[in-house]
Amino acid sequence: MSQQTASPPSGPGSAWAAGGTMFAGVLMIVEGILGFLQGIVAINRDDVYARVGDYVYSFSLTSWGWIHLVVGLLVAFTGFSLLRGAEWARYVGIGLASLSIVLQFMFLPYQPIWALINIAMGVFVVWALATDQPVKSSPQAPQTRQAPQAPPTPPSQDQPLWSDPTGPADPTKPTA
Repeated sequence: MSQQTASPPSGPGSAWAAGGTMFAGVLMIVEGILGFLQGIVAINRDDVYARVGDYVYSFSLTSWGWIHLVVGLLVAFTGFSLLRGAEWARYVGIGLASLSIVLQFMFLPYQPIWALINIAMGVFVVWALATDQPVKSSPQAPQTRQAPQAPPTPPSQDQPLWSDPTGPADPTKPTA
């Protein structure tokens, strides 16, 4: 005899993907706020980030600061909108996460470990937003929650376990 264990579904519309979408929204908010703060630091102080080596994609730190500031605000706003259930935020989130992956790759010489962490978070956000497909309700019949019904009360010792649908039996009438 063999035992089979059920693995959690991992396809589109699964609980894993739905939970991942919520987590992606939270990650977008956190990554956006941190990008905003990175931008402020890079704009105010050019000597905060040390360059690791010579790199083909070189901008001044002030330029990187403005890029991080603007993209950080957009990512945080989109993450918040995603948590609020905006349909457009899913598509904009995929685009902004993809843009963030490219920008973090270009930012590697300034903060290599943090840039790699942000790239990994961006890949997760793209996966989560691309795989989860929320259930759409029809416009004619909006989904409403019904109040839970109380369970039936068990019969007491005086009541029979079954009842006659025609009513109580008359003891004066002979039974057929």
